Amino acid sequence: MLVEPPPLAAPLPPCPPRIDPAHLAEPEPPPRIAALIARLGMPVPEEPPIEEPPLPQRPARRSLWTIIRTAPAWLVSLVVHLAAVLLLAISSLPAIHEHFLVEIYAESVGEQLADDVLQLPEAVEMTVETPGLAFSDALFDEALAAPAISDLALDSGESAGSLRVPEIGLSLTGRAPGKKGALLAAYGGNESTEAAVRLGLDWLKYRQQKDGSWSLKGKYKNGSSQENRTAATAMALLAFQGAGSTHQSGEDTESVKRGWSWLLAQQQDDGYFRCTGPNHHKLYSHAQATIALCEIYGMTRDPNIRKPAQKAIDYCFKIQSPEGGWRYTPYKDADMSVTGWFVMAMQSGRMAGLDVQSPGMDLCCKYLDSVAHDGGAKYGYKPRSQPTDALTAEALLCRQYLGWQRDDERLRRGVDFLLARPIDLRERNVYYWYYATQVCHHMEGDDWDRWNRVMRLEIPNAQEKTGPETGSWSPVGDRWGNQAGRLYQTCLSIYMLEVYYRHLPIYNYRLD
Repeated sequence: MLVEPPPLAAPLPPCPPRIDPAHLAEPEPPPRIAALIARLGMPVPEEPPIEEPPLPQRPARRSLWTIIRTAPAWLVSLVVHLAAVLLLAISSLPAIHEHFLVEIYAESVGEQLADDVLQLPEAVEMTVETPGLAFSDALFDEALAAPAISDLALDSGESAGSLRVPEIGLSLTGRAPGKKGALLAAYGGNESTEAAVRLGLDWLKYRQQKDGSWSLKGKYKNGSSQENRTAATAMALLAFQGAGSTHQSGEDTESVKRGWSWLLAQQQDDGYFRCTGPNHHKLYSHAQATIALCEIYGMTRDPNIRKPAQKAIDYCFKIQSPEGGWRYTPYKDADMSVTGWFVMAMQSGRMAGLDVQSPGMDLCCKYLDSVAHDGGAKYGYKPRSQPTDALTAEALLCRQYLGWQRDDERLRRGVDFLLARPIDLRERNVYYWYYATQVCHHMEGDDWDRWNRVMRLEIPNAQEKTGPETGSWSPVGDRWGNQAGRLYQTCLSIYMLEVYYRHLPIYNYRLD
């Protein structure tokens, strides 16, 4: 029902009529009056001339010295200080030498990277006493500044202990926006690789379930034949974290926060992450969840995450077999495949500054020796098993993190073995490619250039660009694709394309 507005308390006075400036002069007499004036011999009055206002005069130009002398003191001081700061900034810019130039191009998608100044990682200040990261969407100078305390209450407890081995903690700092672009350019990434990462993360984001988890089987094409939500969620979180997102900041903060709320609820009091999948999945799942948990703590220093991360690491050592590795059942047996994931979990704990037992790491070296071939250049699945490409790459990465130097003759022969088997989409094996990519990246130089020249072209080319699975990688034709499924294939492919900044090369930054 329409309601008539109440009347005004009193009528408003009428607006005064608009006055035309032309009528301000004395009005011309009407015709009849003018005729009467003429008969009487009186002169007809003329309009008074309209005087135009004088044009404004331009003020006299003042000299620069006059301006300076008459300026207020605070303004002169401000200008002088700004000039001094500018000169200081220019003088402190790192020199760019000829041999630092890096060729960057995009093979098939997007434009070439274009920066006014090419800043290599050597020019980025890496010295830090507390290896925590402050992640945000903006570029910043203090990429290693301590972050704010998280408001996400994941656990009320916090384990005591001081941070150790800060140089190891630096390994995760390349993900910060202030360094990510420099590392991407220096190590041969381009807009093709970054576009593929973003497309892949978007596919993962839209496949996240309502409770925050991910599924290996999923409601998508070519899912795994077996379900394992713990492993699927850990792998998806590793992909988002590799691009720099945490539960505190980043482009995919909400997905990461929801994922961790679900995954931490799966952790038992002894540190083990429950897995409802097949028996042979259970320790794989725990290792993957431990890697992701140590990374998120290392990236944020959220005190609420330290205790769950330390418990997960402690459980790893608790169930280590006498042989020095891990397999499907706690305390019993070992194989190179499961052991590799646990060694990476130990290394992630070191990166995060957690307590990692040296005796347990020494036992890992003992197990690697037992599956080695060709004097340590190649590796098999178990003792006396024949060496394979994938397990050689996995074991060599473990050797790098466990102390082998870049010029070690055994490592040198192993890397040559990998380089003779580059990525080939006609013979897909993403498990092998994932580990070999990391080994060659840590070697840097010509080894990395040779591997990356193929990797940065073939992996984006294999990504689906149309249809409902846009952004993912099909597992069809892959060595383990039928069992692992599309999400597994997609996550490992994303890890490879994040390699430029996901972990800093250990030899260049003395992280070994």
